[in-house]
This record gives sequence, structure tokens and C-alpha cells, in this order.
Amino acid sequence: MGRQWGPSMKVAEQAGCVVSASRAGQSDVGSWSCSGVILSRNPGLVLCHGGIFTPFLRTGSAALTQTGATFLPGDSCSDDLRLHVQWRSTAASPVGRAEQELPGLCTPQCASVGLEPGATGRAQARPLQPPRPAQLLLLISCPAFRSHFARLFGAEAAEQWHFVSSAPDDAVSEEEEEDQLRALGWFALLRVRSGAATEERRGPAVAVAQLGTVAKGAPLLACGSPFGAFCPDIFLNTLSRGVLSNAAGPLLLTDARCLPGTEGGGVFAARPAGALVALVAAPLCWKAREWVGLTLLCAAAPLLQVARSALARLHPGSASLAPLLPPEVGSPWGPPLRDFGPPWAAAAVLVECGTVWGSGVAVAPRLVVTCRHVAPREATRVLVRSAIPKNVAIWGRVVFATQETSPYDIAVVSLEEDLNGVPTPVPTEHFHEGIVASNTRDNNTGATYPHLNFSIPVTVLQPALKHYSQTGDLGGLRELDRATEPVRVVWRLQRPLPEAPRSKL
Repeated sequence: MGRQWGPSMKVAEQAGCVVSASRAGQSDVGSWSCSGVILSRNPGLVLCHGGIFTPFLRTGSAALTQTGATFLPGDSCSDDLRLHVQWRSTAASPVGRAEQELPGLCTPQCASVGLEPGATGRAQARPLQPPRPAQLLLLISCPAFRSHFARLFGAEAAEQWHFVSSAPDDAVSEEEEEDQLRALGWFALLRVRSGAATEERRGPAVAVAQLGTVAKGAPLLACGSPFGAFCPDIFLNTLSRGVLSNAAGPLLLTDARCLPGTEGGGVFAARPAGALVALVAAPLCWKAREWVGLTLLCAAAPLLQVARSALARLHPGSASLAPLLPPEVGSPWGPPLRDFGPPWAAAAVLVECGTVWGSGVAVAPRLVVTCRHVAPREATRVLVRSAIPKNVAIWGRVVFATQETSPYDIAVVSLEEDLNGVPTPVPTEHFHEGIVASNTRDNNTGATYPHLNFSIPVTVLQPALKHYSQTGDLGGLRELDRATEPVRVVWRLQRPLPEAPRSKL
């Protein structure tokens, strides 16, 4: 994963764990589970997702939607709640003993999971600790996360959104789905009960990045356990890289791939090394029955601030735990989220054409380039929104859109006002080959290929855009409709036609 990720990977794997909930009398690994982060090892403090606790709330999930509610005490859940936490040991053990120290392996081959070279060159395994009982201290929530989520995804805006859980669609009732949405911004602070192997090392296991100190576009490392408590010897602490795609206060967005069961897993920064940035709130967002492939995160710092305040208000025994929560650290590298960031980020705008929306790029104060499938018809009025340097909405009209037969999916929008303060990028004169990751559709079979798409080099567009900006003449852009046949064939994912046979006559 690269040398820069070494320290962060070590912190992430040592801090990762799985939390399972069950009712009294059931097995240790219950029907409800999620990922978690070990905040401290002495005492054992764990932060995980709050969704697994909704079946146990005494007053039902409605308690999670109370106005201004930031926390609920542990006794808000029924007395039959049983919690267990499982993690991988920080110590290594010889491979020969791995099968003895990893009880319940799915297959003998699972013993090799987590192997790493030892000092002598022999492979060594880090064994799974047996599930340890835990106590629910608090259910905590970040009000700012909830308000931003309600604004962005609530009411009519959420009509076609779906957040996937580990249960099959046909096994989730409407009531359970409503409970999942109510618990989306809630997390839980647990205390692991004392045991010989509980306190392998003392003090905080992680440090927490202050809100706003990790820049948009910064690399992130997500660490969670897909499918929760199912087969942890295989799935525990699965790593996935991505970037901080966007942010609205403590509601963060990343393209790191996360699966059901990773809710509550930690998301770490490369710099400061291993700093905990956020927890997974909802993996695998779907829109209109299509996978978007983004993951919602909740910043960790505001959650811990709520936890400190709540612990101090409960009773003296809990107040003593507040100073033991991880400290917040700032980052001397990179600007805070409120800064504009690089020009390519500031030049990105949102284009709305009726009920269709998509991204665009400001190439001049009054000129935006977007895709034809976003704004398909010339003379159509569209609304362009920019969040940088401040939220603005400017009307414009489509002055050019390629024909449906053209492989170049391009539309040009002329705005009625300038996009003041938006720095326009300087087009490159050369470009490196490779392929933008997105979805490619095979029109012959209807199949969609995730993470594969074509990009249009700006060198193809720049001469025509420059000519139009100076003269108002669309002639150069019209040439995009007359692409050569080899270009058309490639964009249709077809093989080149064989050369026509020559007649012998």
C-alpha cells in the first residue's frame, strides 16, 4: 500500500475490533454486529456504531430522534442486552500454534490470515482474542451530523436513496429500515470488562484528528470488518483506501470501498500518521437502484466531545473515564476543509437540468462544460451551483450539446452571470494515458462494468472552447459530432470491423 501507509496501517489494525449484541441466553456472537475502534486499552474503551442497539431500546428507536438529544445513558437499553468485543492480539505467535489459538476457524487455511514475517524470517500469526464481555456506557450522537444528513438526504431528497445493511432486502421490514435510518448518526461507547488479555497495552490506542484539519482530497484508510461478527478470522480489519471526497461539517464522504458490517469502523489519515478521522456511518449508498459507491462518515472528534461531556454528567464513576479518551491532534500538513483547496476542486460545479443533475467544470467566468446526458438539448435553461467560495446559484443555457450518435458526451453552458471567486483551471497541453474509474455500459448486452470508463482529454476540447470564447462561433465544437469511425467503435466497446475483402476480378 505504499511506505507512507505503514504506520497508519499498524494503528488501524491494532485499533480495529468487532462488536456483537445478543439477548441473554443466546450465544456469545449474537444476531446484531458491527465494527468498532479501540480507543483505550486500560481501561478498555471501544467506540462502535449505534444501529445494533435499536432492538434493545426500552422506548424504541423514537428515542433517537428526540430534538436536541446528544446522548442516552447505557440503561436506556433493556437488561437482557449482552455485548461482546473481539479483536486480534497485538502480539505474534508461531504459525505452528495458530490453529490452537484461533478457535472456530472456518477452514484450516484461515490460520494463515494475518501472517507477517517475524524477526527470524518465519511467518508469525496474530491470533484472535476470544470475545470479551462489554458494558454499554453511552449512546452518543453528533447533532450537526444529523442536521446535515436531514438537509441533504431527508424528506423528498431521500426518496430514491437506500443505505444497504447486511440483511437481505426481503428480510428487512419497513419498521426495521426506519430504525436503521434513525440510528444512522448514533454511535456507542463501550467498556470492555477486565480480563487477563484485555489490557495488552496501556493508554490511548489512537489519536483523533480535529474537525477540519484533514483537507478535501486527502488520502484515507478505512478499517472495518465486512459482515460484522461473521467469520472474523477472515474478515476482521479489512483495509480499503480512498480519499476525503467531500464534507458538510462533520458529515464526510469518501470513495473508500466499505461493505455491510463495517459500520462503526475507523477511518484514518496518512498524516498525522494513524490519526482517527471518522467512523463509518453508512456504507454502500444506492440512488435510484444504482450503486453510487460512496460511503458516509461521521467525524470522530465531535463524537468524542459529546462523550466527554456526557461522562462528566452521569456519575463520578463515569466522569473518571473522560480524561482517558484519545486526545485531538491538529495537522500541520494541508489546509482545513473550509479552504478552497486546489483549483480543480474549486472549479467543480453542480449542474441541474430539470430533474437531472450532474457535475461540471468552470472553464471561464461564464462558461461551464458538462456532459450531454446531464444537459442534452441546446437552448435548455439549466441551474449551476457552486459551493466555493460561497454557495451561489446562477442560471444559464445550453449553447452546445453533442448529438446522441457522437462518442463525445459533451455539453457547454453559457451563464447569465460571472462565477465570481471561482478559479478556473489552466488546461494542460499534454496528458498521460490510463482510464478514469467509473461505470461503462455495453449497449449491446446492457451490462454495466463498475470502475471502468473513458475520459475525454481536454486537449480535444480546448481549441474549440477557446475559439467559441473569443468569437461565439460553434464551428469547432460541431466537429465533435464528426468523430472518426475508430473512435466510435472503441466507445461502443466493439471490435474494429475487419477490412473488406478485395475482389479478385
